Amino acid sequence: MPYGLRIGRIFGIDIHVDWSLIIIFWLITLSLATAAFPLWHPAWSPAVVWTVAVIAALLFLVSILLHELSHALVARQKGIPISRITLFVFGGMAHMEGEPRDWRAELWVALAGPLTSLVIGIGCSFAAATLWRGAISADGVALGALGPAATALAWLGSVNIMIALFNLVPGFPLDGGRVLRASLWGATGDLRRATWWATNAGRVVAWLLMISGVAMMLGVRVPVLGTGFIGGLWMTLIGWFLHSAAVAAWVQMVARQSLQDVPVARLMRAVESVRADMTLDELVDRHLLTSDQRAYPVVDSEGGLMGLICFQDVRRVPRERWATTRVAEAMTPQDRLAIVDARADAADVLMKLGERDVAQVPVVDKGRLRGLIRREDVLRWLALHEPLPH
Repeated sequence: MPYGLRIGRIFGIDIHVDWSLIIIFWLITLSLATAAFPLWHPAWSPAVVWTVAVIAALLFLVSILLHELSHALVARQKGIPISRITLFVFGGMAHMEGEPRDWRAELWVALAGPLTSLVIGIGCSFAAATLWRGAISADGVALGALGPAATALAWLGSVNIMIALFNLVPGFPLDGGRVLRASLWGATGDLRRATWWATNAGRVVAWLLMISGVAMMLGVRVPVLGTGFIGGLWMTLIGWFLHSAAVAAWVQMVARQSLQDVPVARLMRAVESVRADMTLDELVDRHLLTSDQRAYPVVDSEGGLMGLICFQDVRRVPRERWATTRVAEAMTPQDRLAIVDARADAADVLMKLGERDVAQVPVVDKGRLRGLIRREDVLRWLALHEPLPH
């Protein structure tokens, strides 16, 4: 997943938001402002309804951030580096740089999120009950008696408890699926086999969600989930995302394990480099049009890496300026590149390619260029050396 927009840093962890977060924020606000809150409080004015809905939706996003932050902090305490947290339409993701070292670390990292959501849910529900000043009927709390703050807290409490319970469903890569993987890992001592079983459990859960979602869209009332086109569509999308995430997590783990002891030098290729003072006209005529190499490292007189230039960089410059624009002006500078050390293994390359969403990374040794390693080189090696699962 790309980085998204960086909005801050908490406990040394970068917080990013994807543009798709706007979708879930708008859907929650719209649902609360047009359905839930008017039903609970028919006497409220539209201004009050929409204000409380917006605040509740914002607090919901904060609770998702706290859920992911708990994963990140526990992971870091267990020795697993966390590069960033990304919030997006289906919730959030704490980006772990590597697999947990043992099944106990996996278990505690997985449980941290649901436990945090459960604590938030119970805390908000208790706060709502404390603020409430009405009477309790035989059917429970009369929602109409809740004030704006208590209403937002009551909704936030219930939804966080639901998030905690949903995340404990034993389908990888949900938190419950990671708990399942940790348990299987502890029982078998085989992380790969445990991941395969947990991934299949995640695929089964995903298909159940998608089938239930289609049934809901067709008017069938599904136990617990209910019915309705919008709810069914949302459930189908969640199932589809879960299925894709489960398969991607399995492929990533297998690839990481397979590449762990493969030296970068085995996969990298020697490439032609270019000078920083060359014009773009020279670059195009002498290199881009005469070679199938798509990206060119830019080096100084001593072979030190200065940056990288590719087709996209050249195309950003208007054609009439190619004769006067130097490569140094159009390249991506070294400090903005994902770079891998020549002494690293290929698993580090795979991680950097995925983190930056780039097609190649330069390989350096003490600042000097050694070569270039491309995504297709890594994938070709995996295709030749990694047997298909069965």
